[in-house]
Amino acid sequence: MKQIGKLLFISYIFLAMSQSAYAQEQTPPIEPESGGIVCEPDVYLSEPDNCQPFGPSAYLTELARLGITIPPRPLPASKPDPSLTQLPYFYFHLDEDYVPIYGAPGEKGPGGQQFPPGFVYVSYIDRVEQNGVYYLMPNGGWIPGKGARVGEISSFQGLVFTSTPKNSFGWAFELLPIMKSPGYNAAQTGRQVMPFEVVTIYNTQIMDNEEWYMIGPDQWLEGRKVARVIVNTNIPQGVTTNRWIDVDLAEQTLAVYENNQLIFATVIASGLEPFWTRPGIFQIFEKKETETMRNNDMTDFYYLDNVPWTMYFDGARALHGAYWRTRFGYPQSHGCINLSVGDSHWLFNWATVGDWVYVHDRTGLTPTDPALYTGGAY
Repeated sequence: MKQIGKLLFISYIFLAMSQSAYAQEQTPPIEPESGGIVCEPDVYLSEPDNCQPFGPSAYLTELARLGITIPPRPLPASKPDPSLTQLPYFYFHLDEDYVPIYGAPGEKGPGGQQFPPGFVYVSYIDRVEQNGVYYLMPNGGWIPGKGARVGEISSFQGLVFTSTPKNSFGWAFELLPIMKSPGYNAAQTGRQVMPFEVVTIYNTQIMDNEEWYMIGPDQWLEGRKVARVIVNTNIPQGVTTNRWIDVDLAEQTLAVYENNQLIFATVIASGLEPFWTRPGIFQIFEKKETETMRNNDMTDFYYLDNVPWTMYFDGARALHGAYWRTRFGYPQSHGCINLSVGDSHWLFNWATVGDWVYVHDRTGLTPTDPALYTGGAY
């Protein structure tokens, strides 16, 4: 019996050793540590030493390089004082007809003088109904109510900046759908940008032969319907001081720089063909709180009374308020830089005679021949 027990014990030991060897053959060897650890989700603008910025970190870093933060960083800007939009005048738009000027209300007939047909706005200080409606002009003359009162002057104002933004920005011209990617055939996000809402522009891309603006992650707008300010604090060639007004004809925007900082920006209306606004470097040579702009060309007659906050920089061409405009952002003037009343007032308060005006058109579509820039402007 002892011999049998001994044989069983030896068999058990042999079996256990065999199973242990088999288990070692089937267990893979332990690999040494290699590669890197994935970084915690964050922004890594420089390559970290102790982790790999994959996944969410790569996405956040890509957005950060474009200037996008989550949540979005607001522009370092605010609206100017709303009182700058106020004017001490009332205006009347005359019909495109001969309008007589009388010595007293209630008169009839041709009158002693008259306004010829054209683009005519006069200011008035009183309105009476006496055998018809008549308006008293500041010079004492009365005109019959052949036209329409300017009921509401645009209260639009640009932005005053406390520091230069890191990205370009702009104003939408109209209600715009936000697309998920650039292109007319892209899917819409279901959200919209309101008319003259300010958007930050992080990137641009050409699609369908048009420029598209990235305003957030997977958010794109049609560029030709946005007036963009391309921030550039470098002093333009030819400007000899650290104060200048940048007029971008391609974008229909105006920006003011001082001490290499953007301090103001807005939307404008420049000259429409063939009354372009001439590109070049100019200086403000005269400032007038109010101005009467007119010409004597009966085929293109205009008379604009009490034009506010006028700053001449290129012959008859000036920066000024345009109380007759309700929309800005596209060429429509007779050569001047038209601004809202409030924006022209802000600019007039900032500017001095001798300040530089840099007018440019990166498209090259605006002619530069001086022979094309004679005569009047408004």
